[in-house]
Amino acid sequence: MNIFKSLFGSSANALTTEEAKARIDSKEPLLILDVRQPDEYRSGHIAGAKLIPLNELGRRVNELPKDKEILCVCASGARSSAATGQLSGAGFTVVNLRGGMSGWQRAGYPIKKGK
Repeated sequence: MNIFKSLFGSSANALTTEEAKARIDSKEPLLILDVRQPDEYRSGHIAGAKLIPLNELGRRVNELPKDKEILCVCASGARSSAATGQLSGAGFTVVNLRGGMSGWQRAGYPIKKGK
């Protein structure tokens, strides 16, 4: 695997907002990992999302389950793509939300404000 792919994931490991919403609403939902900063998270996130900012992910990776698929989310998809690559390299089953929270909100899906 090349270094770019291991750091930033690949488009094959990404879900559209519609695909992600369907997976979240399914009987086997994903664990939603928001890798933005706390102020961004408080301004609006997907209900049930766990906040671990990207700059803390390396030291907090033990807080994540290896037996559940993880959906990484950020504002536009760039930081979450980096998180996807990092977690994939550590043995997690992980996908990125293509378009991030911007795409999620454009699609009209609900967000939760605050903690």
